[in-house]
Amino acid sequence: MATIEIRTTDTGEKTYRVKLRLRGYPTKSASFPKLSEAKKWAVITEASLREGRIQKTSKVQKHTLKEMLLKYNLEVLPQYSDKEQRERKRILEWWSEKIGYYLLSDISHIIINEEKKKLNFTPARINKYLKNLSHAFSIAINEWGWLNDNPMSRVKSPKLPRGRVRYLDDNERNRIISACKKSKNPMLYPAFILSLSTGMRQGEVMNLYWTMPEKPPTYGAWGIIGISQNNIILHQTKNGDYRRIPLTGLAYELIKAEYNKRNAENNLLFPSPTKPEQPISLRKAWLNAIKEANLENFRWHDIRHTSASYLAMNGASLIDIASILGHKSLAMTHRYSHLSNQHLDSIVENMNKKILG
Repeated sequence: MATIEIRTTDTGEKTYRVKLRLRGYPTKSASFPKLSEAKKWAVITEASLREGRIQKTSKVQKHTLKEMLLKYNLEVLPQYSDKEQRERKRILEWWSEKIGYYLLSDISHIIINEEKKKLNFTPARINKYLKNLSHAFSIAINEWGWLNDNPMSRVKSPKLPRGRVRYLDDNERNRIISACKKSKNPMLYPAFILSLSTGMRQGEVMNLYWTMPEKPPTYGAWGIIGISQNNIILHQTKNGDYRRIPLTGLAYELIKAEYNKRNAENNLLFPSPTKPEQPISLRKAWLNAIKEANLENFRWHDIRHTSASYLAMNGASLIDIASILGHKSLAMTHRYSHLSNQHLDSIVENMNKKILG
């Protein structure tokens, strides 16, 4: 719909400013010295936009990006933890504010790339913005049928720096274990030991159930604890793969203790005391433990790096580590290769003895 404003300059001359608002497009405007020219521009421009829209949306429903993201927030985000919901919602609100007025049929990789340039973040953070938007598009394609192709497929992700390997030395490990034991939150210690023992991601650890839930989460990682089978079965992971993880040693004993004292109404291993259908937040307890143990530059995710590093230093092959951690390729696992040099040396030495004497 077009509106025309009459403006008078300081010299008394009149100009006609046209504003054209059409759902699914940014507002267009132009100024003309004559009213007839202003009306003509409005008619031609609106007709042109509508003609292009008909061609593009003949097989696609007429939804805007904002509508897609609102539906995603309502139907998909509740499947994630509170922390993940807050982060994804913040990211998707940014996209909605920038290009939410576009029809899905009009969004191209060019438009998204232009907005990507405005993200003044680290490559890893920019990657999150792109991945979260891409997932919303994928849901709209595969589950709602709102569009046919994902424009993100032609958007290049920034090159990430080489992954760091921060793991606990023996002294640090003893300090953080002691701090977790002393924590006021009784779930911190078993959660830490389970993470260290298995190398599972935080989301995988915090979304473990004793039995198959009535309504398994549609999105996000989750798994089932097999106490009698001494294992954990991850039915859904970050990579989308099914994974079996051995449950042994101290981790098994601690989880068995949790099993024996569990509340029959709570199916989660680590339920929230206020919302038992959701996992507990260990953030405050973890930060206090880090401070108590005097650890520098150590995050929860580094427990996973620590587990992988210990595996490498104890002779596990890169293929073994990749299988345990759930890496889809060895590229992620190669960061631990320098820690298994001694194991490789012994393999080469044994081969030479057998072949060459």
